[in-house]
Amino acid sequence: MTGTERIERWTPGDHILWRYRGQAPDLAGRRVQICRPVTVVQDTEEILAVWMAPGTECVKPVLADGTPVHQQPLATRYTAPRTVMRDRWFGSGVLKLARPGEPWSVWLFWGAGWEFKSWYVNLEEPRTRWAGGIDSEDHFLDISVYPDRSWLWRDEDEFAEAQRAGLISPAKARRVRAAGQAAVEVISAWGAPFSDGWEHWRPDPGWRVPELPPDWGSTPERLAS
Repeated sequence: MTGTERIERWTPGDHILWRYRGQAPDLAGRRVQICRPVTVVQDTEEILAVWMAPGTECVKPVLADGTPVHQQPLATRYTAPRTVMRDRWFGSGVLKLARPGEPWSVWLFWGAGWEFKSWYVNLEEPRTRWAGGIDSEDHFLDISVYPDRSWLWRDEDEFAEAQRAGLISPAKARRVRAAGQAAVEVISAWGAPFSDGWEHWRPDPGWRVPELPPDWGSTPERLAS
């Protein structure tokens, strides 16, 4: 795609898939290990915003015997064989925000009664756009950001173990850490999207929960980054 070609934008209320490629052993042989149907809130040149509603049927990785991944000791968490299973997102919904080309997305979490809890910076590969959604690759390291503008690193132990297991090369680890530092600079300056008031957003009560399609793991033609 050249810079003169127009990207087809989604319309608020459209249903798309937010997916992550796998980086660990997968007995099912699937390339996609996380798939979450979401509803488009906004899709512009500046930002893609989507809503993952409570009760959404998703796909997540599990160990080969069905055990949740995080119940596996860290030392073998990324080397034990895996498969995928369908499950539902219980608890509050999640608003996800992604700016084109940025190596992270920002997720917003609420508690009961729409009490805003925190932002979550998910460090990841810049998303690849296709007709039915976006694909990315999780980079293990994350950042929590709180309403008082304090922040802290998350999952540094998993980030280190992923490097030891060979899932992230030393060069890539440096890029991920640099991306995290860039995100911290945005947080410290209280730039977008933290300053944009998304914590006051609410979903359209008329939206239905999107369904997980049978071909959720297909490999479509890429449209744009």
